[in-house]
Amino acid sequence: MYCPSCGTDTGDAKYCPNCGENIKTELNSNENTIKPQLCEDTGFTSKYSVTEFVRNTMQKDSGDETFELENDHLLDVKLDGRVWAKKGAMIAYTGDVHFKREGSLEHGLGKFVKKAVTGEATTMMKMDGYGHVYLADNGKTVTILNLQNERIYVNGNDVLAFEDGIEWDIKIMSQGSSMMSGGLFNIKLEGTGMVAITTHYTPLTLEVKPGHPVMTDPNATVAWSGGISPSLKTNIDFKTLIGKDSGETYQMKFEGEGFVILQPYEEVYNLHG
Repeated sequence: MYCPSCGTDTGDAKYCPNCGENIKTELNSNENTIKPQLCEDTGFTSKYSVTEFVRNTMQKDSGDETFELENDHLLDVKLDGRVWAKKGAMIAYTGDVHFKREGSLEHGLGKFVKKAVTGEATTMMKMDGYGHVYLADNGKTVTILNLQNERIYVNGNDVLAFEDGIEWDIKIMSQGSSMMSGGLFNIKLEGTGMVAITTHYTPLTLEVKPGHPVMTDPNATVAWSGGISPSLKTNIDFKTLIGKDSGETYQMKFEGEGFVILQPYEEVYNLHG
């Protein structure tokens, strides 16, 4: 049996393992009914059989990219060498893979000092070997970005993984950010290769144009392009000083030309993990 959408040989499967097309629904469309699978042991027909569950949730392992989305919340890394990932993000793997936490001085004294200030949110691990590694971060939505000699800045807590060819560094935006809960730091990712970031729910991207700055809540700001300059903006007035502020005392201000990625969620970060 072949999939009517992509032509893949599906055997007796109900769903195409390549594109997910419901084969039996397509073949039975002229009858205007969907025939449920026959349970082998009882003879009772049910769309909730164990076999159907396994088929519906089976790993796809499709596509040729190093990073592929299994679903909105799960990243499949097709490892052939080395990839960097957020410490603790691995949920499963197949093949011959070795995991090692980055050394304290592996990236030089400068990054060691920055990591001591910013805490565990910036701790990465090396994944070396061959196989499939499945990564997730507390059920957050995963987004893949394929950088082509480009630069992007990502909140330190929202970097899930990146290819070994990507150069990275920790950036602390300003000393005044220490007044905010969790501090305000980010990771610069630059070069050519794949990067995976996470957001709470579906992200929103706002365009920044010259002369038209964009202000954002720091706790909802996930990433921004290399062509814009962020700064910390304070909105302190008399009400703020007597404890009756709106809760939006600090904002990030983006100027230049590029984009800002936001999440519909205000995440409060713990500086020391």
